[in-house]
Amino acid sequence: MRRLFSTVVVLLVALMIVTTEAGKNKKEKGKGAKGGASDCAEWRYGSCVPNNRDCGVGVREGTCNDQMRKLKCKVPCNWKKEFGADCKYKFGSWGECDTATGSKNRSGTLKKALYNAECQPTVKVSKPCPAKTKTKAKGKKGRGKEN
Repeated sequence: MRRLFSTVVVLLVALMIVTTEAGKNKKEKGKGAKGGASDCAEWRYGSCVPNNRDCGVGVREGTCNDQMRKLKCKVPCNWKKEFGADCKYKFGSWGECDTATGSKNRSGTLKKALYNAECQPTVKVSKPCPAKTKTKAKGKKGRGKEN
């Protein structure tokens, strides 16, 4: 019985050693593949290219000297195509409706440019004015019979 117990203990210790070494190798392999320890300082990244259609998960390619790197990225489905998904702007409130053009305008200032993207410092956007809404007459709601 003692012999069986000691054999089981030795096997458990050996199994623990093997699994910890496998985990270390996996972490080191991940660092090398992603280029975590690269001697290159000036990485240049392209825009995010979605895998399907014009939004969703995609890939961004980066280059530095003769090295190349691919990063996973995501293009939001509500992005403004003329600005690019990597340019983040802070927008003010919508202006009054211009009856001549039938649209509202607002402007935005550049908040952040991701991955060294070339972005315009200010942008203007417009949207159609809402259609006239019917106003409901605000009357007293009666309960029961009126006498």
